Amino acid sequence: MSGRARLTLFAALATLLTSWSLAPLVESATWLLQAALLLAVQSAVGAGARRVPLARSLTVAAQLLVSLLLLALLFGGRAGSGGSGPVAYLVTDFGALFRQGALDVGEYAIPAPLTDGIRLLLVSGVLLIGLLVDLLAVTMRAAAAAGLPLLALYSVAAGLSGGGRASWVSFLLAGCGYLMMLLSEGRDRLAQWGRVFGGAPPGRVSAASGLGAGPGGGRATAPGRTGRRIGVTALGLALVVPALLPALGSGLMGPQGGGDGSGGGTGGTISAVNPLVSLQNSLNAQDNRVVLKYRTDSPQQGEQYLRILALDEFNGVKWEASGRALTDVPERLPNPPGLGEQVRQGAQEVQTSVSAAEGYSQRYLPMPYPATAVEIGGRWRFEPTGRTLVGDQLGKERFQNVQGARYTVRSLLLKPTARQLQNAPAPNAAVQAEYTKLPDTLPPVVGETARQVTQGARDDYTRAVKLQDYFAVSGGFRYNTKTASGTGSQAVARFLDEKEGFCVHFAFSMAAMSRSLGIPARVAVGFTPGERQSDGSVNVTMRDAHAWPELYFEGVGWTRFEPTPRSGISVPDYSRPQAPVAQPSAPAPLPSTGASAPAPAPSASEECPPELKRLGECGGPVLQQNASGGGGISPLAVLGWVAAAVVVLGLPLLPLLWRTRARARRLGTGEVPAAWRELRDTAWDVGVPPDGALSPRRAAARVVELGALEPEAAAAVHRVAGAVERELYAPPGARAPYPGLADDVLLARAGLLAGTGRGGRLRALLLPRSAARVSWAVSARRAALASAVAARLAPVRLAAGRLRLPLRGRG
Repeated sequence: MSGRARLTLFAALATLLTSWSLAPLVESATWLLQAALLLAVQSAVGAGARRVPLARSLTVAAQLLVSLLLLALLFGGRAGSGGSGPVAYLVTDFGALFRQGALDVGEYAIPAPLTDGIRLLLVSGVLLIGLLVDLLAVTMRAAAAAGLPLLALYSVAAGLSGGGRASWVSFLLAGCGYLMMLLSEGRDRLAQWGRVFGGAPPGRVSAASGLGAGPGGGRATAPGRTGRRIGVTALGLALVVPALLPALGSGLMGPQGGGDGSGGGTGGTISAVNPLVSLQNSLNAQDNRVVLKYRTDSPQQGEQYLRILALDEFNGVKWEASGRALTDVPERLPNPPGLGEQVRQGAQEVQTSVSAAEGYSQRYLPMPYPATAVEIGGRWRFEPTGRTLVGDQLGKERFQNVQGARYTVRSLLLKPTARQLQNAPAPNAAVQAEYTKLPDTLPPVVGETARQVTQGARDDYTRAVKLQDYFAVSGGFRYNTKTASGTGSQAVARFLDEKEGFCVHFAFSMAAMSRSLGIPARVAVGFTPGERQSDGSVNVTMRDAHAWPELYFEGVGWTRFEPTPRSGISVPDYSRPQAPVAQPSAPAPLPSTGASAPAPAPSASEECPPELKRLGECGGPVLQQNASGGGGISPLAVLGWVAAAVVVLGLPLLPLLWRTRARARRLGTGEVPAAWRELRDTAWDVGVPPDGALSPRRAAARVVELGALEPEAAAAVHRVAGAVERELYAPPGARAPYPGLADDVLLARAGLLAGTGRGGRLRALLLPRSAARVSWAVSARRAALASAVAARLAPVRLAAGRLRLPLRGRG
């Protein structure tokens, strides 16, 4: 095996061993076999292209093209977009699978199920890294620099998995692969200088010289063996030293994922977790998969929100859940914080049975709020302040989650009145201090807008309703899930200015504005009630993901408000005005009271107020909005993809197209100088550069000799040269036409191409050397243009100089 072939093998092996670090991200490692096969084909294509040999750019282009074709063959048709034809198959359907993979990455927790989209992202990512490693290590002969893409791959995997399953094994495999690649390149470089040398055999070196002898006169150590020993020592130190030095953290072999939850069974805390990373992706999901099914005996199904987590800390960058102590799940959950006896007596306890989908692996248990008892199998922990159930740690890297779980929750259906909220006393000092904190970086416009909107309100409840109405009805805000998400202080100010966003923006902004008014507030994340089915069950899908603000009122506790103007969202009864007013706060599309018959559908006539139209209560706007969201890929997008593909594939063919066009133009004129230039350029393309100092006859003999032409092709070259001599030196009346001139040039061209190897023919066709004339022509035109401009400006400069001379004289 040659040195370059060996280096190709070890470059592919280093990529594959580093790819093992991605295995903990998904439930199954079968994708590694596919990645290994495709990586082997990609490396084989590169080895074959270098053996031809092809130019470096053509080698990479061939590897990239073959990899794309293999991916299309393996994954095409998996997305089920319904398109037909090659464009739909290779662009529409393939692109849809990439987008679905990106959605799956944001939707699932680690380890995620191995969906077709995630498999495509993993395999294509490994192929891309493999292509970069092969380019740097083999094509560019810079194996040390090839460690950068390998490091990037390992860093991404380690960062996402949090140092999960057998992280030290992944590091060891990646390090060994990189070292083997370096040693292979070093051996190849040494081989280029001659035989790989080692120590001299015993007895061959004199004791006087001492060369190559060890302490006992033994054999010297070869450089390759020394390099291997250094590599093994470095890997050992990298693994052992961090584990032995506590100051460096837990090390590669230490416990991982500690920040994600509690460890043991008696204590622990819940770390700061932001579950909103995938909420926007969920709202924009194309398949709208069902994640939860439940049945409930609640008479107000429209109030059956499934709450996952409460975000109670705003640090100026994002809202997140603060660290809280976890306890064992009690048989009966404690009373909700702030709930008074008067409101509790008017509450009703309802029961909800929930079943989670196998593909939904949320670690936080979705429940109605406030839950009073939970029956569920597995290991769960309870966070009393947020009243959240969190999956306990099952092992070194695994946590309990809700995937496929069936559980029953008993909860209180609270029915506070507007009067109770209006007359609520001031919250206790601890709650007031903790839940009204705001960062110093909060723009002043947030507090100013809050005070302006709530001007004239005498109590916190009235202020909260005015804020809700400002976002949902009177402020001119628009609901749009395509808006760039952001949760920081500047994002809130930008949202108040642009007045467009989705539930995250509405919830975060109302919570921040409530805190600026001294009202304790936090943000809850979960699902809206879902859609009732014919069998009485309710389906909750990813598009039901939602965020809403919770405000604290003493005697009632944490109370839900709804500032988001989105169809299908239930506005609580207590936030509605108790008497008819000109501007209602916000209607509820789902019934909030146990009426005997459903309410009639709202009228779509002109009497429908604009506020109800914006909330989707008049029929027409909602249907139009839904219709606009499922149109698929537009024809313009398809044309754009096709145009981009044509450009990418056509760029390497530009020299070939230019050369073909130039040949046709020259031979089509029938002129001898043009035909002679074509013949000289053809010889140049195969490696015979033109020499302007030679006569036509001598230049023809040089082309025949260096091009190793057969007699017939050589005779054609000499005929063309003879025509040039007659054109140059014969009297004007003695010049005769040359009808077979173009045929002679083509015959000579065929002989020149046949006299070179396969690689030379490909180089002459795809990357002709004579294409340098294009750059020469551009440079000549640029110089001519510069000369023309300078000539035009010369009189102006001369006049300006004459004007400056007297001025300088006066000075």
